[in-house]
Amino acid sequence: MPDRPGVPERPLWEQQAERNAALPTGERLQKVLAATGWGSRRVCEELIAAGRVTVNGEVAELGRRVEVEHDRIEVDGAPIGARPDLVYYLLNKPAGVVSTSRDTHGRQTVIDLVPARPRVFSVGRLDADTEGLLLLTNDGALANRIAHPSHGVEKEYLADVSGGRVAAGALRALREGVELDDGRTAPARVSQPQPGVLRITIHEGRNRQVRRMCEAVGHPVRRLVRTRIGPLSDRSLGPGEWRELSPAERRSLVETVAVAARRYDPPT
Repeated sequence: MPDRPGVPERPLWEQQAERNAALPTGERLQKVLAATGWGSRRVCEELIAAGRVTVNGEVAELGRRVEVEHDRIEVDGAPIGARPDLVYYLLNKPAGVVSTSRDTHGRQTVIDLVPARPRVFSVGRLDADTEGLLLLTNDGALANRIAHPSHGVEKEYLADVSGGRVAAGALRALREGVELDDGRTAPARVSQPQPGVLRITIHEGRNRQVRRMCEAVGHPVRRLVRTRIGPLSDRSLGPGEWRELSPAERRSLVETVAVAARRYDPPT
């Protein structure tokens, strides 16, 4: 049949070319997911079929193609960072190094410790005296999810405090929340693996929070080390050393961000 009365039917190849031009271009979505650490193609197809993957805010269907340079791909509401230019560094920050990109006093910064290109920034901060793990990336979407206090990504610290063994009452106060000048802290997980050493896990990101919490219960911090960011930890990294995250670690981080966002900032 002709397309319209009185109009000759167009060649089939021309009609097919028009239909193809209307379809999304780029790589198949399951291939992109597999390349970023989400498992085999079959596993990634199951993720898509379950409705857990969105592209530019719309639930994706099997067979969807994406342009990784432009499309926003999320799993369970968390961005996966599919662009090939994105990098993720895990750094063991030494004491005395500042977390800013530049320092007006000429001190060494965390940016000085990682490759100069591509330009990255730190996800959250550690004060100059605090040591330990810091994530640096140029993935702004994921960084904002990790750093946002309401998304509740856990950070674990080891704190060497003054005053010897911390009494049960002080430990209970830290766990239940202590009053600071900027408000009461959220409940934390706190243990004392040895007298005067505390393992503290928080999901907030206030300035110098762990130091202020310990001081509030009468045990100022002498040394503070961050040992974990969400699922990320690495005891083999020496002070000042860094490495790139593996695809599996990137996937685990995305999953943690998604779960934490649902736990601490549920939909209304």
